[in-house]
Amino acid sequence: MNTTKLSVSSKDIVAYRGDLLVICMAQPEQGLPSCEDRLRPLAMNALELGDFKAKMDEILILYPDRAIEKTFGARRVMLAGMGKVAETEDPCVLRETCRVVGGNIARQCAKIQAGSIMISLPVLSRLGPGGVAEGLAEGVLLGDYRFRKYKTEDKNEVPYPGLTKVVFHTSSGMGEVRKGVERGERAARAANAARDMANEPGNDWTPSRFGEYAQGLSDSMAMSLTILEKEDMQRLGMGGIIAVSKGSAEPPKMVILEYRPPQPAETILLIGKGLTFDSGGVSLKPATGMQDMKFDMCGGAAVLTAMQVIGEERPDVGVVAIIPATENMGGGAAVKPGDIIVHYGGVTSEIVNTDAEGRLILADALAYGIEKFSPCCVIDLATLTGAVIIALGHHYTGILANNDELAERIKEAGRCSGEPMWRLPLGPEYSKQIESEVADIKNTGGKPAGTITAAAYLQKFVGDVPWVHLDIAGTAWEFTEKSYIPKGPSGIGTRSLIHLVRNWSAFLRKTG
Repeated sequence: MNTTKLSVSSKDIVAYRGDLLVICMAQPEQGLPSCEDRLRPLAMNALELGDFKAKMDEILILYPDRAIEKTFGARRVMLAGMGKVAETEDPCVLRETCRVVGGNIARQCAKIQAGSIMISLPVLSRLGPGGVAEGLAEGVLLGDYRFRKYKTEDKNEVPYPGLTKVVFHTSSGMGEVRKGVERGERAARAANAARDMANEPGNDWTPSRFGEYAQGLSDSMAMSLTILEKEDMQRLGMGGIIAVSKGSAEPPKMVILEYRPPQPAETILLIGKGLTFDSGGVSLKPATGMQDMKFDMCGGAAVLTAMQVIGEERPDVGVVAIIPATENMGGGAAVKPGDIIVHYGGVTSEIVNTDAEGRLILADALAYGIEKFSPCCVIDLATLTGAVIIALGHHYTGILANNDELAERIKEAGRCSGEPMWRLPLGPEYSKQIESEVADIKNTGGKPAGTITAAAYLQKFVGDVPWVHLDIAGTAWEFTEKSYIPKGPSGIGTRSLIHLVRNWSAFLRKTG
């Protein structure tokens, strides 16, 4: 998948001699889908019989008989339905249509074992050729994803290796299309890298691996890297991450990657939860499904892979990423219910449940990052609570924020990336639930409003800095089924952050 070569061509589609030529077709309000004259002899029977109406997710594969039909050099011609597409449609909706069609193309290629394909770009004037190319490129690469690193291959049945070459055909706007393909490719490869991280087992993707990956980005993209070790955290008084890590043989890491343009007017702080395995600690989780707790680092994966694209594209805004990374295990030295810890900055916390650990490591990262980097705003991503799944299922990421403008910005970025979000409330009534009799706060407010009280805990550490918390526990894996979303980890958050930074403009620092 990572070796898939993308290119752009304006040569006549009939000259293409690869495995598959793809024609994307919209469904008309009435009558038959329109097609160009050279395709008509091959497709007309199917269109007239109603075997293909160009509905979304509808696919028809045609096989040119080269002895009769000498117009097409491809081994197969595929018609890919786009559904009813209104030219007045919102560009974000059109881009998602292209993304889904791209995923459908990739899935069909896997079925027929096609390696080299050409996609003839449809005309969507509201989106433009660059936007169409970006959406299709994203969808194809995201839909072509597979993770087979640990599978022993059957020598008698070689698995489909994925797409090797994808050519995007356009008759005009070559430069715009090429730019769109590059943008779509970068975003998709970053999201797929986040999926790879999450798919790695907990005995491989440890806190140290976050540091190694960040080191590679730092070396290749001129970004500054700092890794705080356990001794540094103890010296700085980061009692949250130290407490969570106490039961693990793996040392914790706090990975700090900085992208600094020459004269940044503003700096965005991104923080991602990097819990590489969560047993629940002394408050042990049930055994059933515990293997999925290797996915508890998906917030950290999203932040780090978004930095990959930020380093490539070099925006005008500064971006700092912090990934507090550790395991939560139940060893003899593990933190216990009833213990009291001291966070960075001096806030004391009573540990009521050791399985409410994500907020502990994020709190230290938030307090430290805000003090050190003075950001214009902060966005954190975390697979923080099972309660968000009860509230929103696996369809929406939960947003909680102290600033309306920032919340709307990230919500719009998610909408345009096909990663929808839903805002939940915050307020003093929820903060009251985490008041402690013996410390400043306690790390859980009980079952009622569990997602909100977790965010209320984090809010204690951001002060008046504009802040958004994204609870991705319901969407980081088992996300709403789409053609370009695989089973397992989705890579959620990566593309939303990329879109946010790409479309950044001066931020008014005010609380909502």
